[in-house]
Amino acid sequence: MRGLEKRRGQVTLEFALIAAGAMIPLTFGMIFMAQILWIWHSVNELTRMGASYAATHCWQSSAGNVTSFMLTNLPAMPYQDQFLNGPVQINVSYFAEDPTTGTLTPFSCDGDCTNGCIPDVVTVSISGFQYQAFAGIAPIILPNFQTTMPIQSCGCDPEQGVCLP
Repeated sequence: MRGLEKRRGQVTLEFALIAAGAMIPLTFGMIFMAQILWIWHSVNELTRMGASYAATHCWQSSAGNVTSFMLTNLPAMPYQDQFLNGPVQINVSYFAEDPTTGTLTPFSCDGDCTNGCIPDVVTVSISGFQYQAFAGIAPIILPNFQTTMPIQSCGCDPEQGVCLP
């Protein structure tokens, strides 16, 4: 009977060691991976939303309308402050397509948003997002996210000859 009691204590100790050495790190690892995938998806979706907005709204050389739209429609995710005050950069680039070669060149026009001044393609990119998993560990810098879309309407009304923001 005495040997059986010792074995019960041994099983409890082995379970505690396995829980501390394997189950707890695996649980935190799954939480870490789920959070980074959540952030990855959110930043990727924000890039797509910004490109879609830029393709259907008025072109501005400063791209202020696109960046303000993206900043006001940030998805719910950790580290949103990096978009507002941090290292994250939102870049919006407009391009014109050369009709003979089909190559894209940076778009330029004397004014903003008129029927005769519409780019062909827009690219929205987000760079510099850093994921800080745990204090004291170096942050994980996510790669640049980029979406390119053809301009669809650019917010211009050809009948009235005006473009709306």
